[in-house]
Amino acid sequence: MAHGAQTHQVMEDFTKQNKYERARERVDELKKFYGNLTSYVLVIAMLALINYLTFWGYKWFLWAALGWGIGLLFHAARTFRWNPFFSKDWEARKIKQFMEEDEKQGGRWE
Repeated sequence: MAHGAQTHQVMEDFTKQNKYERARERVDELKKFYGNLTSYVLVIAMLALINYLTFWGYKWFLWAALGWGIGLLFHAARTFRWNPFFSKDWEARKIKQFMEEDEKQGGRWE
């Protein structure tokens, strides 16, 4: 096997390993989120039941549902890569804007 072919094979193996590691990390992220979601549903249901059996006049379990729910929403945003403020489209527009501004200024950043 020629040296170039060996190098190519090593790079290809490295790329496959890198893709595998990224995919595995992604699966771990999803498992953690779904574990958190399952815990949320079970614990909030249990708190609602306790609230119902003790005194339903004040629905205190909703405070726990709201607090944990906000955290769960942020976890979902991170897991599913939701970012309405800095999307890939926004990044591309900003890069294009800065490059055009740079061109107009003759290559100087001000």
